[in-house]
Amino acid sequence: MRAHSGTARRTVLAGSIALALLITAPMAHALSERPQQPHGSLVLVGGGLKDDNKQVYGEIIKRAGGPAARIGIITAASVPESQDPHAGDPDLCSNSACNGAYYADLFKRHGAADAQWIPLDIDHVANADSDAVVAQVNSMSGFFFGGGDQYRYLTTLLHGDRHTDSKVLAAIRAKLAHGAVVSGSSAGAQIASGPDMVSGGESYEGLRDGSAPGYYEDPARLAYIPEGGFGFLRSGLIDTHTGAYGREGRALRLAADTGHDRVYALEENTALVVDAPGTNHEHLTVLGPNGVAVLDLRGARAHTSAAGWTLRGARYTYLTDHDRYDARTWAPRPAPGKRPLNPTSTAPVPANTDVFYSSANPDGAPYSFRTTARALASTRAQNTANATTFESGPRFDVTFSKAGGFSGWTGDGATAQTLIGMRISITPR
Repeated sequence: MRAHSGTARRTVLAGSIALALLITAPMAHALSERPQQPHGSLVLVGGGLKDDNKQVYGEIIKRAGGPAARIGIITAASVPESQDPHAGDPDLCSNSACNGAYYADLFKRHGAADAQWIPLDIDHVANADSDAVVAQVNSMSGFFFGGGDQYRYLTTLLHGDRHTDSKVLAAIRAKLAHGAVVSGSSAGAQIASGPDMVSGGESYEGLRDGSAPGYYEDPARLAYIPEGGFGFLRSGLIDTHTGAYGREGRALRLAADTGHDRVYALEENTALVVDAPGTNHEHLTVLGPNGVAVLDLRGARAHTSAAGWTLRGARYTYLTDHDRYDARTWAPRPAPGKRPLNPTSTAPVPANTDVFYSSANPDGAPYSFRTTARALASTRAQNTANATTFESGPRFDVTFSKAGGFSGWTGDGATAQTLIGMRISITPR
């Protein structure tokens, strides 16, 4: 679909632009019952946001004022009209202007009073410091950043090597601080990152070769921007399309390499809602059909030997619809209606020889990592499970373990939905 052209599997975050290298207990109340916070909020989607996702679009609109919501659409991550060969065809175009119009119409259909494209793209960088565009931003009660290439957001809304805010970004930041909602999908969620924003890469190559600062034309090379994105969410790294693209490996390697102890790994068509971002009261809620993984590296240890890179002691928490998470205390809270899972199955965990869903494997399956973790949680036949990468040279073993502190949670009494504190180790062979 046109407006999601940046979310196809293994799409290069492209570039024709050159850039400087820049339980614990269930929650007491549902999301809609929470009192309003005195600051703004974030609604970050891991990509692949479907047009009919009333839950996520409705949450954005509710937080922007409900029937009075006015949503500013920023699609500067898309190519501009000048680079779109189908710019004149409304059925085929995939540029900033037509994607902006598409999302504006979609938000209106979901109930916003108004939604307008903010005219920013790499052909109109001067608009980022236009007083007229700032006035347009100031008339909005919420914002949505579309997908594409997050580097275009850096180029459009930040001042080059200085990495300082343009007038428009400063206005959006001020609106967020005073109660607006800032939302985004795919690159539009990734740009909310603080320092060391991921800029590309695949899991296997990341585990094998490590990460490097900057942007590279090789889409498999794990890379990051040290200065980060817009810094709306700084309590952990952000990754997107995680399960669908098998990005758990690259997320763990990047966090270990850059000294971060937490990653929010967002899945498709599902939102991470962040209240009071950047404060001691920051808390998060998951909305949607998939989930958000929280990768916890506080107790993890990484080292590199002649055999390759090893990580031991990371923890994997997988949160699903209406689960909550306190960023300050690191405490997950499964949603009301979920209860601890007492597995009765004695089935072994199925073999998994492509744990990170390699693009080189024509028979691979998305959400492979999550599938093994849930299978282990759902059986009493074993407390550990081993999976491997599809690639070899070296091949990496991934060990899942139900060690102390692990719990699985279920809504139907039989299948694992939410996972808390599963241990993860990665070793070469």
